[in-house]
Amino acid sequence: MAERLKEFSRKKEFLICVDSDGCAMDTMDIKHIRCFGPCMVREWGLERWQALILDRWNEINLYTMTRGINRFCGLAMALREIHETYCPIDGIREFEAWTRQAATLSGPALREAASATANPCFFKALSWSNQVNSLINDLSQEDRKPFEGVAQGLEAAREFADVALVSSANPEAVVQEWEHCGLLDYVDVLCCQDAGTKAHCIGVLRAQGYDPKHILMVGDAPGDQRAAAQNGVYFYPILVKEERKSWREFKTTALNRFRQEDYDSYGAQVLLRFLDNLGQEPE
Repeated sequence: MAERLKEFSRKKEFLICVDSDGCAMDTMDIKHIRCFGPCMVREWGLERWQALILDRWNEINLYTMTRGINRFCGLAMALREIHETYCPIDGIREFEAWTRQAATLSGPALREAASATANPCFFKALSWSNQVNSLINDLSQEDRKPFEGVAQGLEAAREFADVALVSSANPEAVVQEWEHCGLLDYVDVLCCQDAGTKAHCIGVLRAQGYDPKHILMVGDAPGDQRAAAQNGVYFYPILVKEERKSWREFKTTALNRFRQEDYDSYGAQVLLRFLDNLGQEPE
């Protein structure tokens, strides 16, 4: 069984960190398309503009440089656009301010903020979040599958590296999904929502004595890339709508370049592909 972060000690010279939703597990699209977006439409009574609003929700959360954004920040962005384009959203200004200023953006933090204000947007956001959680919990195991090639890639990685599951998701859900799919067999240490941010977790792992050039973060969102950059370690992207190809390349090319300490130029190339995939022009 994989160890928790505070129990873990380095066993190999290399470390590979892997995100879960949208990276290893093909669950991100399902959660947003079936749960997050439709719950927002219902909670705020937006059925009149449903198709356009849901398309924009998916752009914000799945297909642009805000992919993987915190759920409440994504909600604030979407509601601001709805307020300016379709209909008034009562309390949106204060809710936006909370998403920018709160020390923690979580369900309990929102519940505490809602109890301290009469702002209806806080209460509706809390209701929306609870509905989303309920729908996600009801997803079948068939809806919680890894992308093709993940098991093979992790098996190859573990031949020479410690493997860390680094996710901002709920630890119970992550463990259940990975265990059901047999992926926990390839994981040495679990770093989930309860362990802190991805950047924090990578930093704690790095402090075990790994050379920064011996650490690789595998992720699908800009937040994963930033977490790697903040710690001065390498990044390998799983590209949206090209996940199968990305995992095949991870096994056949990225691992070899990483293991042979020849990742710099290759890492720069795959980073440009990652930015282009999410619609960002190169600087």
